[in-house]
Amino acid sequence: MEDTEQPFATGTARKYHDHARPALADDLERAQVIDRRRALGLFGMASTGVMLAACGADNALSTSTGSSSSGSSGSTPTPTSTSSSADGSSTCTSYASETNGPYPADGTNTSSGAYSNVVPVAAFQRADIRSSINGGNTAAGTQMDFTVTLVDVNNNCAPLANYVIYIWHCDAVGRYSLYDLPAENFLRGLQTTDANGQVTFTTIVPGTYNGRFPHIHFEVYSSLTNASNGRSARLISQFSLPKDVLASLYAANPTYTGSISALNNTSLASDNVFGDNSAAQQTAMMMSMSGSASTGYTASATVGLAT
Repeated sequence: MEDTEQPFATGTARKYHDHARPALADDLERAQVIDRRRALGLFGMASTGVMLAACGADNALSTSTGSSSSGSSGSTPTPTSTSSSADGSSTCTSYASETNGPYPADGTNTSSGAYSNVVPVAAFQRADIRSSINGGNTAAGTQMDFTVTLVDVNNNCAPLANYVIYIWHCDAVGRYSLYDLPAENFLRGLQTTDANGQVTFTTIVPGTYNGRFPHIHFEVYSSLTNASNGRSARLISQFSLPKDVLASLYAANPTYTGSISALNNTSLASDNVFGDNSAAQQTAMMMSMSGSASTGYTASATVGLAT
C-alpha cells in the first residue's frame, strides 16, 4: 500500500518540501563527466554523505560469501508453503510487497537534488550500520542486533543463501540519512545471507514520526550481481516493531522523547502500509524483540519469499 512518509518536521505532521540544494549537488553534476573511478573517490571523500551520481559498475559490490543464486526481478509467484521456517521463529508466510517510501537511497529517486544509490557501493556491505561511512557521525539511540532469516515459501521454507538484504530506517527522532540529514548516511546497509538464509545487523532501535507505525524498510536481491538498484529487487517490504516494547524504551531513554507522541497516535490497524495486510502477514512482518533500554535489544524476523 502507498506510504505517505514525508520529510521530517519537528512537532508537526510531515509535509513534503525540497531541501535547499547544497553546493555538493552542483559538484556531483559536474562529476558525472569525469572518470567513474575518480568520481567514486570524490564522492567517498565528501563530508556530506554518499550522493552517488551514476557511479556504475566500478563501485558495485564485487565479493560474495558464496556462489550467487539465480533469479530476476518481476512478479512474485503465489506462495504455497505454510510450514515452519528455518529458525522456527514464525510460520513461513509470504511477505506483502510494500512501497520503498521516499527515502530509499536505492537509485529510484533523488535526495537533495542528487541521484542517490548506496546499493552497489561496497562500503555499505556491512553488519554495523550505526555510523556514516568515511568518518561520519554515529546515530544516537539504543543498540539493537537484528537477525533476518530469508526462506522460500515455495520450497518448504528452505533457507535462501547468497541473497542480499538491504535495510534502512529512521533515527531516534524520525529522520532519514541522505534526505532529512543530507550530511549523514548512517542506518543503511546490506549483507549476503549465509547457509541458513540469515544476516544480522547491528543498529539502533528506530524512532517514529507522525503518520506511520514504527518500521524498518528492506529490499531483497537474488544475488550481489543483481543488487544494482531498487528496480532489480525481488521483494520490497517493511518490518513493523512491537508498540509496547517501543513505548517502554521511548519513555526510558530521553533520546527518543520526540517519538513518544507519534507512537501514541498510531496503530498497526490504521497504518497505511501494514493496515491492509492479512492477519498472517501482520504477524510475520512484526519483529520479535527482547531486552531492555539499559542493556539493548535483540530482534528477529523471518521473511517469506516466493521464488
